[in-house]
Amino acid sequence: MKEMTRLLLALTLIAVCAGFILSQVERATREPIKEQRRLQMLKALSAVLPPFDNSPDTDKVEIPDGLDKKGQPRMKTFYRARQGGELKGVAFKVIAPDGYSGNIEVMVGVDPQDLINGIAIVSHAETPGLGSKINEPAFKDQFKGKGLDNVDWRVKKDGGEFDQITGATISPRAVVGAVSKGLEFYRQHRAELTTDLGANQ
Repeated sequence: MKEMTRLLLALTLIAVCAGFILSQVERATREPIKEQRRLQMLKALSAVLPPFDNSPDTDKVEIPDGLDKKGQPRMKTFYRARQGGELKGVAFKVIAPDGYSGNIEVMVGVDPQDLINGIAIVSHAETPGLGSKINEPAFKDQFKGKGLDNVDWRVKKDGGEFDQITGATISPRAVVGAVSKGLEFYRQHRAELTTDLGANQ
């Protein structure tokens, strides 16, 4: 009985010590991880926005975009880029749920004329050498200067103006559709993104 008690005490002490060490490691790495994520976000924003002198990752506006599976409001975040206090562009993330291998996350940046300044593929699981080519400049550069009213938002195979990728039409089609829907949502809420520009200066 005494041996069992000692064993239980030893195991309890080990568990407590392990828990304490893990909590300290988590605390020590929390801020570096947070900063790394911030830098990754700024990198994506810099890739799609015109030059800016503010911090778009903190100069943001959240707008309700329907409800999630639990019935809670789902928010879409818009990141505002400014230079000298003047709005130079807005970026937002869209998700294409109909990629060949699942969700494709795309960061979209638009200029003050509501034309695309650039897109960046944030994450995807598309087939290497085929669908993964959506991450190549030859595909992404097609979107520059495009807006809702100056292009047919379909891939050429469907009668539109965007080049698809040979052997992988599904991935480009998903990206084109998601970006188009994102632009429509942006246009509907554009006024909300520019009414309080002085608040974060």
